[in-house]
Amino acid sequence: MRFPFRVRAAAMHPARFFRLSAALLLGVFAGVLGAQQQGLPLAELGVGMYRIEAEVANTPQSRQIGLMNRHAMPAQRGMVFVFTQAASHCMWMKNTYIPLSVAFIDDDGRILNIAEMTPHSEESHCAAGAARYALEMNQGWFAAKGIEAGARLRGLDRLPPPR
Repeated sequence: MRFPFRVRAAAMHPARFFRLSAALLLGVFAGVLGAQQQGLPLAELGVGMYRIEAEVANTPQSRQIGLMNRHAMPAQRGMVFVFTQAASHCMWMKNTYIPLSVAFIDDDGRILNIAEMTPHSEESHCAAGAARYALEMNQGWFAAKGIEAGARLRGLDRLPPPR
């Protein structure tokens, strides 16, 4: 069998090949395994006809770290922040590599507003009202799905309580 390309196996030292392969695999799986590495619970949420697998940040430490230091996140994965009280909470992107969109959500599961956030920015993005939750997804996820302020999320009632 002939391949439409030439393989040059001798072009790279085997040790370097394995180091590069391991680094690539670690980078790809870092976003997928992020919740497990941080010990965060996962929850299934929904909005409209879309399912979201959300990592749950319900402790002071997990809310503070959020998605910092991650380089990738699967398309249907996000992080839901569970706050101890409804307030005009604000988010920022210090040490965050992934461009994100954040939806601020009230006690009833209704999206108050959605903000687009830039990696490594210390600019604050705040809820337009009293938010009990914030849901971070890859940037543009809400817009691509036609999800806007006023939409209601399902599954918030099954989230672990804030600590």
